Amino acid sequence: MDRQTAELDTAAPPTRNMMSEQTRRLHDGVDAAIRRHAQPYLSPGGETIQLDLFGSEPMVAWQEEKSRRSFIGDACWSELPQIYGRYGSEHGRRLVARVRALESAAAVVLTDSGMSACALLIDVLFTPGSRAVLSRGTYNKTKAYVRRLASLVRGEVLFIDETAPDPIDGHVNGATRLILLETFSNPLTRALDIGAVVERVTALKKDNPGLRLIVDNTIATPWGTHRRLLDAGVDFVVASGTKALDGRDRNMWGYVASNDVRAMNELMDLQAMRGGALDGRRAESILSGLSESRARFARRCKTATRVAEFLASCPEISAVFHPSLKGHPDAAIIARQYALTGSLVSFRLRGADDAAARHFCDVLVMTAIPRYALSFDGLVTKVNHHRSVSEFHTSDAEVRALGVEGLVRLGIGLEDPEDLVTCLGWALRQFERISPEDVAAWRRERRRSLGLDEERIDAG
Repeated sequence: MDRQTAELDTAAPPTRNMMSEQTRRLHDGVDAAIRRHAQPYLSPGGETIQLDLFGSEPMVAWQEEKSRRSFIGDACWSELPQIYGRYGSEHGRRLVARVRALESAAAVVLTDSGMSACALLIDVLFTPGSRAVLSRGTYNKTKAYVRRLASLVRGEVLFIDETAPDPIDGHVNGATRLILLETFSNPLTRALDIGAVVERVTALKKDNPGLRLIVDNTIATPWGTHRRLLDAGVDFVVASGTKALDGRDRNMWGYVASNDVRAMNELMDLQAMRGGALDGRRAESILSGLSESRARFARRCKTATRVAEFLASCPEISAVFHPSLKGHPDAAIIARQYALTGSLVSFRLRGADDAAARHFCDVLVMTAIPRYALSFDGLVTKVNHHRSVSEFHTSDAEVRALGVEGLVRLGIGLEDPEDLVTCLGWALRQFERISPEDVAAWRRERRRSLGLDEERIDAG
């Protein structure tokens, strides 16, 4: 019997010293990473999508606890320890706890985008043959998703024009399973009358116990209302954490928050099959900046108020949309129910069509302070022509019905407000004198000065 065979016949497991240098180096590195991070990761580099469970007992215990939570419905299994990245991560568990506190929620499920959060929740609630009611101002991708789902499950989707409770009654019947509204709409910043809508939906539930109210709170954020939405009686809150909760344009993510734990466990089951969980690296990055997010958001809101007031005073502007303005159609609701008014400002140039509004945006970015980009609540101020970004494939008739023709949208950042006022004032006075050719020449020179090649978008 050779030496290795003799060692394998002993009761003790083989030692690492028996292994090749390649194997020893790999596993010594993994163990060093575990000691360094205080987590049983499976790579010398650190965080991995699954952990060393040291045997079957922790796995069985995890499965039993998942079953208990799903059956009893007293907690969501999104908070269970990490076993595989498709279900969540340890950093994700910490982020779940933070968001639960922010939303005053019994359960939170994290997703890899705000749209993913909406889609998962709609898939859980919108059963075959049922009806969904959405505000007409709801984010267009959400509307498109619900329309497609309704066509697949022989359901129905209806749209209401206002965010007050009055139009809801005529659209809700026994088949209605969800009403989806927004605290502040994008881009016209209409404000949801939270208390009145919750009161009306609660009354409708007496004859339709399957009805659920969803509110997208992306623009207002958990800090923007005097009362947490779930505490007020909303069934589900969805949001894009990409915006204010990250606030740095670094991490795309979203979440669903609710006190309906059974539905949230069903949502987790669906996510585990379909994908869309937030990965650990993003969760860690989000956590690293979350403590500063509220202050950044409050600062953007204050600057947005100053910018909106300036624009409202300009003769070149025919309409400005921001919840802080005294002339806002929902001013009384905002004063009662909202603590912060958001960083999104939209406006319309007097006498300008969509082509002129688009050109104005191009001239404004020649200041190199507002940047032309799609979203909001980042570090820098962003400008875009709303039709080109959000309603490019929408018919002219629907654009007119939505009231978003010729609209310019600003996502306010952390710059000094007077600097933004200066840039806007210059663009308002100069944009008709600057040609599209001047803009194109500036763009080429700007990219060259930054060491960038000329950008081309084509089939290649």
